[in-house]
Amino acid sequence: MPQQNEVTCRVEIYSDGACRGNPGPGGWGTLLRMNQHERELRGSERLTTNNRMEMTAALEGLKALTRPCRVDVYTDSRYLCDGMSSWMAGWKRKGWLKADSVQIKNVDLWLELDRMAQHHQVVWHWVRGHAGHVENERVDRLANRAIDELLRGGA
Repeated sequence: MPQQNEVTCRVEIYSDGACRGNPGPGGWGTLLRMNQHERELRGSERLTTNNRMEMTAALEGLKALTRPCRVDVYTDSRYLCDGMSSWMAGWKRKGWLKADSVQIKNVDLWLELDRMAQHHQVVWHWVRGHAGHVENERVDRLANRAIDELLRGGA
């Protein structure tokens, strides 16, 4: 039987966020893939920013996992990828403050992403957006569909 936090699966998460206006109505899309199984997730917010939607997409993907996994997260957001891969340790040491002693933006989502990532072995990958990457284009469509549904009153 697996021990707590023992990795028992390998998952790919493709995530993207979109915003119409910044701030404005926003959406996020996520694709989870494990072996041949796929699951799409999407959601929206009435007033948000593109960075918050990028972060939410990855966060919702991690939240959807039911056991510890080796996770490769693919995002076209340098902000998200660099934040999780490079900046997080420094922010934690400095009490979530930037070098100028101002609190980092989106600290609520960074805290939740950090908490969720602790349950898994996560590697963050940056992919160029709108460059023909099949999965990135797919989650971009999910994010924009979520905004369309919100604006039509469906979410």
